[in-house]
Amino acid sequence: MKITIIGGGIGGLSLALALHQRGLACEVYETVPEVRELGVGITLLPHAMRELAALGLQAPIEAVGIENEESVFFNRFGQFIYQEPRGRHAGYALPEIGIPRGKLHRLLYEAALERLGAGAIHTDHRCTGVTQDEDGATVQFTQTSTGAVLPPVRTDVVIACDGVNSTVRRQFYPDEKVAFAGINTWRGVTRHKPILTGKSYMRVGSIDTGKMVIYPIVDRLDEEGSQLINWVAEIQRGDAAMNDWNRPGELKDFLDIFKDWRFPWLDVPALIASAEQILEYPMVDKDPVPQWTFGRVTLLGDAAHPMYPRGSNGSAQALIDARVLADQLAAHAGADARDALLTYEQLRLAPTANIVLTNRSVPPDFINMKVDELSGGKPFANIDELISQQKLREISEHYKQVAGFSLEGQKAA
Repeated sequence: MKITIIGGGIGGLSLALALHQRGLACEVYETVPEVRELGVGITLLPHAMRELAALGLQAPIEAVGIENEESVFFNRFGQFIYQEPRGRHAGYALPEIGIPRGKLHRLLYEAALERLGAGAIHTDHRCTGVTQDEDGATVQFTQTSTGAVLPPVRTDVVIACDGVNSTVRRQFYPDEKVAFAGINTWRGVTRHKPILTGKSYMRVGSIDTGKMVIYPIVDRLDEEGSQLINWVAEIQRGDAAMNDWNRPGELKDFLDIFKDWRFPWLDVPALIASAEQILEYPMVDKDPVPQWTFGRVTLLGDAAHPMYPRGSNGSAQALIDARVLADQLAAHAGADARDALLTYEQLRLAPTANIVLTNRSVPPDFINMKVDELSGGKPFANIDELISQQKLREISEHYKQVAGFSLEGQKAA
C-alpha cells in the first residue's frame, strides 16, 4: 500500500509516525520550502499527550515545555472565579504541557526524518489537486518556491492534512467558506516573571468585553527565572472585519480593550505591550460536513474538522485522528484501503462534529461567560453568592467529557 500524506503539520507528521510504527510506509508532502519554528504557544492536554507518548515523544516534550499545575478563571476586574488542578495534579497519568508550537512541530519533524528517512519527507511541494480511478490516485504538485510544475505522484490513498484552507477539501466542498462570528484574536509571547504559580493556565474576562488566555511555555530564561508567557487576546464585535492570518498584529487595534486590566497579580497592558511578537488571527471554524472520505481520499485534523481554538483541542483531535486512521490502515493491510478510510470516518466524524459545535456554544470559558451573565458584567462581592463552585466544576467537566479527556474516560482508555 502506498500512502501519500498532504501536509507536514502536527496532524500529518503524527500520522506518518503512527503509520511507521505499524510497519506501513508513507510519504509526506509539505508546502513550505523549509521547516522553521514558527507560531506562538500550544497547550497539550492529557489526551494529546497520550497520543504523543505512544509515539515516543513524551520525554522530549516534557524537557522543553512547562507542566501546567492549575487552571484559573478570573473576571475582567481580576476577581477570582474558579480554580482546578490540571494534568498529573488532577490525577491523570500524563501531564498537561504548555510548549511553543514551533518546538512541538520541530520534535515531530525530526522524529519523522529519523524514523522514516529524509527521502520520505518532501518540502517545497504545494498540492494543486487530486484525481483518482479504480486502481489508484494521482496527486499534482507545484514547487512553492518557484511555481514550477512538479512530477505527479501516483499512490493508493491520499490523506489530506493540509489545514483549515485545505486544497483537497475544496475539491469536494468548492463553495464552502470559513464561519466567522465577529471574534478576532491577537496572540503574543512576552518575557515576564512567573505569574501566580508559574505553572498556571489563566482565562480572564469574556469575549463580549475582552478576554485573555495566558500561560507559560518556556521556563527559566535567565538567572531571575523569567518565563516566556504565551497570551491570546479575544474580542467579539458584531461589525468586525475578519483579521488576517498573514500579517503581524497591531497594538492599536486591541490594546485599548485591556488598558484598565491592572490586577495585584498581573499588569495586563504591560504584558501585551512588552511582547516580543504579536500575530493576528480570526477565530473561525467550518460547519461540520457529512463526509470526509471520497474513494481513495480522506481528510484529517483541521482539513476534516476545523474548530475554534478553544479548549486546546484542535491539535488533540488531529493526533487522535492520526492514531485511529493508522490503526484502520494497518488492519486493512492487504485489503481494499478504501474500507479503512470509511471506517476511520465512521469512528471520528460524529465526535469531532460535536466538539466543533460545543466550542461555539459551551467552550471552557463558558464559566466566565456565565459569571458575567449572573453579575451583569460588574464586579461581585462574593462568587459563591452568584454561583457555587460545584456548578462551575460541572461546566468544566461537561467540556472534558465532550472533548474526550475526562479523568474517568482517560482511566478507562
